Parts: sequence; structure tokens; C-alpha cells
Amino acid sequence: MRRLIPSVLAAAALPTLALAQQAAPQPDAAPATAKGETSPPPAKPPLGKPGDKTKTVGEVVVTGQVSPVQSSIDRKSYSLATDLKAQSGGSVADSLRNVPAVEVDIQGNVSLRGDSNVTILVDGKPSSLLSGDTRAQALQSMPADSIERVEVITNPSAEFGANGSAGVINLITKKSRGAGFTGSLRVTGGDSGRIKAGATVGYNSARLNFTGELGVYHDTLKITVFDLREQRATPQGPFQTVFEDQVNDLFATAPYGRGSIDFDLTPKTQIGAEGHFNLTSFHGDVPSRFSDNDPADGLASTFLRDVRLHESRSAGELSVNLRRKLAGDGEFKASLSGEEVNDPRERFGETFDSNPPAPAAFVDQPENIHQHHVELKGDLTQPFADMSKLKAGVDIDYVDNSYRDRAYIGTDAAALVLDPTQSNLFLFRQTVSAAYATYEKPIGELTVLGGLRVEDVRIHLDQATLGETDVNHYANVYPTLHLGWKLSDDQSLTASYSHRVQRPDPILFNPFRLQLDPLDFQSGDPHLKPSQTQSFEVGYERHQGASLFSATLFYRGSRDIFLRVQRDLGGGITLNQLQNVAQVQLAGLDTVLTGKLGSALSYNVSAEAAWKHFDSLGPQFAPARSLVAGSGRGSLTWQASAKDLFQLNGSISQKGLTPQGTVYPLRELDLGYRRKLGEKLFLLVTLQDVLHSYLPLTVNSTPLLRERIKTELSSRQAQIGLTWAFGGGKPKDPGFEFQNGGGGAGPTP
Repeated sequence: MRRLIPSVLAAAALPTLALAQQAAPQPDAAPATAKGETSPPPAKPPLGKPGDKTKTVGEVVVTGQVSPVQSSIDRKSYSLATDLKAQSGGSVADSLRNVPAVEVDIQGNVSLRGDSNVTILVDGKPSSLLSGDTRAQALQSMPADSIERVEVITNPSAEFGANGSAGVINLITKKSRGAGFTGSLRVTGGDSGRIKAGATVGYNSARLNFTGELGVYHDTLKITVFDLREQRATPQGPFQTVFEDQVNDLFATAPYGRGSIDFDLTPKTQIGAEGHFNLTSFHGDVPSRFSDNDPADGLASTFLRDVRLHESRSAGELSVNLRRKLAGDGEFKASLSGEEVNDPRERFGETFDSNPPAPAAFVDQPENIHQHHVELKGDLTQPFADMSKLKAGVDIDYVDNSYRDRAYIGTDAAALVLDPTQSNLFLFRQTVSAAYATYEKPIGELTVLGGLRVEDVRIHLDQATLGETDVNHYANVYPTLHLGWKLSDDQSLTASYSHRVQRPDPILFNPFRLQLDPLDFQSGDPHLKPSQTQSFEVGYERHQGASLFSATLFYRGSRDIFLRVQRDLGGGITLNQLQNVAQVQLAGLDTVLTGKLGSALSYNVSAEAAWKHFDSLGPQFAPARSLVAGSGRGSLTWQASAKDLFQLNGSISQKGLTPQGTVYPLRELDLGYRRKLGEKLFLLVTLQDVLHSYLPLTVNSTPLLRERIKTELSSRQAQIGLTWAFGGGKPKDPGFEFQNGGGGAGPTP
């Protein structure tokens, strides 16, 4: 690691710094303006303050009301300013459900165009909390009102890490916008004992910006699962039926906090620091009833099982950053961040009331996960006199994780003994060293953004219990290309290509076979390879007054996709094992339409139609098959009076394919109301899943397996909250700037 960092930094940084030194300083030009505007005199505001705008390729700056949708050559940004869930104490997962192309299930699992392999960043940086099996829970605990907007990047350029086959979702947090002190207080209560409360404070002066936030939430969820499974050892053999009826009562409490500070040392140099913490206490009671029939369809056995879950996760991150203005409107940014996650978990299970009679069986499975993450980044941006722009940078990302599982078993809860067959220690270390460069240049009405990223990945695996070690080392080059063509002042075309990968989460490399319950085991694979995705897109966008219409054709071909595959071990026992098995093609069209109906009604509608194809993978899988399916979401906002606002949100997800079956669509309808009680005091009411139509259903069908998994959730929820803002006087205009973004391909409303 020590030897690697200097060499990568030198190799990537020296050529770009040399180019920056060769670039002669250019006189400031007046910023581009919308049609009909008068260009203001050139000026250089203090570094890093709201309202800063530097000229970028193809960018159009427009004053007045900010549109909820902003476009660039490589991304779209969606404001959460009008989302009542974001204002009424809802979570980030709640608000993401209204973002086009994004799907979020009731448990917080996120997918982009039906692909769950999406990278989620916060202000352009990765977070351990938003990766792996903790991501869904973290998104449900993060308050949506701390997020200003969401950038959706379905075909990222080379400046982003190559990991994440579906693309990137970048959450842009709110910063201090007011003059002097600003802040807000909020409290929300809901049915079933749900409560969320928080406070935000900010300070903004000529040279200093500070934002801080503290909050806590308590949430509950009840999930009932009915699983009817029929298995056989050979395609000609008899089926054996297993039925499981499971109830999950889940409770979570989480205090959280974050803060950031930026200080201008000089008009050209800014330093800053940012930190966050999250403490999550999670409890669950999961009673289950099992029964299985013999091949003659006679009852073979039954038993009851009660599992109690507890998790107490603490996570914290601290980063420091430097921002330096260079000649010719250039800029250099550097950051160093460190993150620690300590995640102890425990599953205590009791199996009893067996038929045929058997002694009660107890198992206590404590697990401790420790994650250590360090990232060093440097980025250089250099515009040139011909309106072209060079961006280059390096990124060293180091992860050091440990996963310790233990299991204690016995026929008496007070006299449990260690079970070495279910106890193990797994160590994971990974270093990703990357360098990238992008070059953007307008050629008449055409803007070209080309990029190249090089990543070197070194993974060290140590399954200490089994005495097995493995080293995975690979390097690859990832080209990207984006084209933007301005057809007119209000119309544009885009086209793009990217090569991306999906790396397995660390725990998925662990080969140790873990028992989930008497009939289910799971294991990972130390030889998993990253899946490879080639992605192509062509888009059209038109702005007309307050209305926006966009349509994007896309194609994505993926190979070596790793998925959990169910294998029959006999006796009704199933092993869920990861393998690089799937080859998938996805093609489709997604559309977004936003606008106003008169002065009081505004709408935001998106829809997608897609074709998905799975290749045949063998007798234990479903045959090769294809599916054409659609999805959509929309919101209607009615400003009934100066004080009253109503909002209706609805969505339907796509019917999906898995290697062994089909996932059926999910539907949801939400209502919201906001009442202005004072100049800065608001009452907010939200009703989620008012029709109780959010009912997940998965059906697996292969020559060896027939299964139907039906889920019922306490998704119908009501919440009422108060929000009070204070201080600041008249807020400053925050302007608009894409996070780490390139120039716009066409008009930006």
C-alpha cells in the first residue's frame, strides 16, 4: 500500500499538472445566459460561496425559479424541494421512490432500471453504510430533508469509479444557504409508535460556512412471509413439499448527526472538514412454522422456530478537504477520508414442538463485523480558451474488514456450547488504485466528452477458520464517451457509452457454509469475478416554458453476473450459493414529463418499457426466456391556496426476471398535505400505501424447483409532523451546479 500510493499519484498527476501549467491564464468571459437575459459584468465571487458559477462547456445558466429537473451531458438532477415525504420526516428511501428510473422496495432495497447493482454516493463520495447488506437499512434511517437533490447517472463518465453496473445515484446534501444563522426543527409521529425528530443549524458568512444536524428516528415494520417450496433431486424424480409461514416484527432506533465546515484561507484557497455518525439499534422477533411432505404427499414432519434478532451498529466518518483555484478558471480539489463501522449482531433461535417428537434445539449466533475504509482523492479541472475542458484525477480506496461468526447450540438455553462447524473468522482487504482523465470540447452545436479510467484491484482473502487464503489481482481500462447536440434553444440530443463492472460485496467471498435455519444454508465463493457490463444510451430532451420532456433509449449487455442460486441438498434442505452464472441483456425506453396544469397544478410523470433476456444456465435454472415489462411513477401537486398544498404519488414497478423465476410488479399510492401555519411553521401529513397494494410476490419455476413466496407488509402508514425554520433573513440564491459535473448538452431550465 505505501509503495503503491506514490507511484499512482505520480503517474496520473504529473501529466495533468504539466498541462495546467502550460495553459495560459484567460480573461474572464461573461457567463452564458438564457435567451433574452442581459449578461452581468464579469465578477469573481469568494471561493465556495453560494451563487458561485464558473463557465463550463455547453452550460446554460438561468435565473428565476429552479426547475425540479436539471440536465447535463452525463446526468440528470432531481430536486426534493417539493417532495412532501422529504419535508415531513420521511427517509431517503421514501423520497427515492419518486425519482425517475429508481425503484425502492418497502425494505429500502434500491434498483436503477431494474438492476440492484447501483452505486450510491453522498456528495460524490462512497460510504460503507451505503454498500453491502446495511445499505437498505441506512437509506431508511437517513432523513430525506437533509438531501437537497438526487443525481441519477445511468451511464457515468470516467471520473466516477467503474463499480456499479446499473450506474450511480449521487445524494447531494443541503448546505447552509442563509445569511448568518439559519436552522430548522422538525418532529414527526406515526402509527405503531413511529417517531422522527431532528434539528439543523447553519452559519454562512463571507469566509465561513457551517452546517450541522442532529436527529433520531424510531421505526417499526411487520412482515409476513408465506413460502411454498417443491423440490426434487432429478428432473424425473418426485417432488418434496416444504411450507414455511414466517412473521417478522422489526423495530429500529437510530440517533444520527453530521456536520461540515468550510473556510476560505485566501480568495483562492479553501479548506474544510466534514463528519457524520450513525448509531442504529435493531431488534426483531421472527417466529416461523415449518412443515414438509414426503414424495407420496404425506406429512413427514413439522416444527416451530422462534428467532430473535439484535443489531447495534455504530458508524462514523471524518474527511478533510482542500480546494484551490488555478489560473484560467482551473481548480484542484483533494480530500482524505476515513470511516469506521462496528456492527455486532446476534441471532438467537429456538426450535421446538417437533413432530415426530424431538428435543428442543437452541442456537445463539453472534456475529461481529468491523469495517475500516480510507480514501485519498485528487481532482484537477482545467478549462481552456476554446471552451474545452480537461478533468483528471487519482483515487486510492482501501478497505480492511473482518467478519467473525460464532454459534452456540444445545437443548437448554442456559447450557449452550460452541459449535465449531458454524463458527468462523473471515478477513477481507482490498485496494483499488485508479486514475482517470476526461476531455470535453464543443464542436459547433456538438459537445464531445471522452474519458478513460484505469483501475488496479488487489484483494486479499483469509478464511482463517478453514485455513484458506486467496489473492485476486486484476487491472482494467474503462473507456466512456458522451455526445451532446444542441438542436435549438429548447431541444437537445445525447448519446453515450460506458464499460462498467460490478464487484462482489466483501462478505460474498466467504466460502464458509452458514446455517440460516434447519432447512436453509448459504455460502459465498472466493473465486467470484466482477460482472462486466457494456452500456449504450441515446436521449432526447425538450424544454417548453415550465414543461420538460425527455426520452432515453438504452441497451445494456452484462455477463458473469453473480447471483444466489438455490441447490437441493436432499431432505428438503437448500443451499443458497453465489456463482458467476447469469448472462443478461436489457433494452428499453424511459421517459420523463414534468410541467404545470394552470397556475395551481404541477405534475411529474415517468414511465419505462424494457425488454429483458436471461440465457439458459443449466437444468437447475429456468430455461432461456425473455420478458417485456413496463413501470411508472408520478406525482400531482395542487397548491389549493397560499397556505394549503396537496400531493398525490403513485408507482408501479416492473415485472422482473431472476435466474430461477419471476418477480411480480409492486403498486403503491401515497397522499400528502402541507399547511402553512406561520411564516416559517408548517404542518405536514402523509399517508403511505393507502390502498394496501404493496404485496411482493416471487415465483420460481425450474425443472428441479417450484416455489411461491408471498409477502405481506405493514406498508400502510400515517404520519403527521411539524417543521419550523428560523433565522437567516432572506435566503441567498444558491444557484445550481452539478456535483463534480461536466457541462450541459443543451438547455437547462
